[in-house]
Amino acid sequence: MPVFTNQATLTYDGNTTNSNMVTGELLAVLAASKTAVGASYRFGDRITYIIRITNGSTSALSDISVSDNLGAYCFEGSLLVPLTFATDSVLYYIDGVPQTAPTVEAGPPLAISGLSIPAGSTAMLLYEAVVNTYAPVDAGGTITNVATITGSSLPTPLEATETVSAASSASLVISKSLCPSSVTENAKLTYTFVIQNIGTTAATAADAAVITDTFDPVLSDISVLYNGETWRAPENYTYDCTNGLFATISGQITVPAATYAQDSCTGQYVMTPGVATVQITGTVVS
Repeated sequence: MPVFTNQATLTYDGNTTNSNMVTGELLAVLAASKTAVGASYRFGDRITYIIRITNGSTSALSDISVSDNLGAYCFEGSLLVPLTFATDSVLYYIDGVPQTAPTVEAGPPLAISGLSIPAGSTAMLLYEAVVNTYAPVDAGGTITNVATITGSSLPTPLEATETVSAASSASLVISKSLCPSSVTENAKLTYTFVIQNIGTTAATAADAAVITDTFDPVLSDISVLYNGETWRAPENYTYDCTNGLFATISGQITVPAATYAQDSCTGQYVMTPGVATVQITGTVVS
C-alpha cells in the first residue's frame, strides 16, 4: 500500500523550525490477488483460477462485481479471447464457508456480480476456463488475464492479474490399427502403431518411450518397420513368439515436436503433430 510522510513547520518572531517527520501507510479498502492452479497449459486444458478479495475496512461491502477478460489480446486489429469460461464452474466462499452462487455471465468478458464481503473477511472465487484455439500454444506462448473488481463503495477499480505459460515438453498419444480386420489362420497380419507428439518439445531417446503389446493370437515370423526402415531384434525390440509379448527397446522411439501456426486471417492456432510409426507384420499362429 502507498506510504505517505508529513512534516509541520513552525514560524515565530522571524524564526522557522520544522517538526519531526511522521510516516503512515494508506490502506486500501480491498486487496485482491489472482492465482492459477497449474503453471502451464495445452490446448483443451481446463485452468482453475482463484481470486481472493479481502475487505480490510470496518464496514461490510456489498454489490461487488468481478470482470475477467479471459486473456483477451489484440491480433491484426481484432480482439481474440484464448479462454472459454466453463459453465457452472464458479464457487464462492467467505472465510472458507460456501456461499450461494453469485450471478454469472459467461461473456467474454466473464462477469460475476452480487458479491458481499463482511468487514475483515476474505471472499474467494474459484472458476474454470478452457484453453481454446486462440491460445498461443507454441513455445514461449502465455495467457495473461486480468480480473477487475468494482463496486459502488470503491473509489477506483481494483485489478488482479495472472499469467500462465504454454507447456514446454513432449506430449505423446498412440493409436493402433489392424490390417486386414478379418484374417484366417496362417495368414499375414499387420499392426500399425502411430505415435503423435502434440507437445512443443521433441521426444528424444532420453524420454525412454517404449511400446509394449501382447499379440493375441500370437504372430510368428514377425518383421518390424520403424518410420519405414527395418528394425531388428534385439537391438531395437524384443519378441516372445510363445506368448506374443512384443516390446521396443527403451529410447529407440523418438518423435519430433509438434508445429503450431497462427492463421493470419482468423487468429486461430493450427497444430501439426510430430509423428513416428511402427509397423509389425507376422503370420497368425493357428
